[in-house]
Amino acid sequence: MQFYDVARILSTHGLKGEVKVALITDFPEERFASNQELALKDNPQTKLTVKSGRPFKQFWLVQFNEITDIDSAEKLLGKTLVISEHNQHELPDGAYYYRDILGCAVIDNQTGNNLGKITGIETPGANDVWEVTEQNGNEYLIPYIDEVVKKIDVEHKKIFVELLEGLRNED
Repeated sequence: MQFYDVARILSTHGLKGEVKVALITDFPEERFASNQELALKDNPQTKLTVKSGRPFKQFWLVQFNEITDIDSAEKLLGKTLVISEHNQHELPDGAYYYRDILGCAVIDNQTGNNLGKITGIETPGANDVWEVTEQNGNEYLIPYIDEVVKKIDVEHKKIFVELLEGLRNED
């Protein structure tokens, strides 16, 4: 069975076993909903059931049914929380997991030329920004907006784009 990273446990919060996590998911509301089952990446047999989760600054605070005091919570520090593929929900049309986008070839929608591949994803605000690395090692960023990203073919790991003027340094 495959597992996917959801968050990294940064610190304890309070004395009752609540932990502060850094998100590795776009869906914290679903991942940290009551009764959602997560596991530890280094030991997927260790199941953790979410009792409650809430946003806290740029992090989330999560309480698990199985962790009721600060001592148990401290044993989780630095660990990565994962979700099993059968606990994942279907994504709505037009939404993708990072793992589906990373590594995709970027293809010019008009010429069919390979423009590089997706090597990073940033989430600065209104829309995601994808980092593209060309075969020669040059990197540039493209915004994930309809004007640029024309078609995503996850099955064949291809993304068809129309680059706006100035997105890519063309000497």
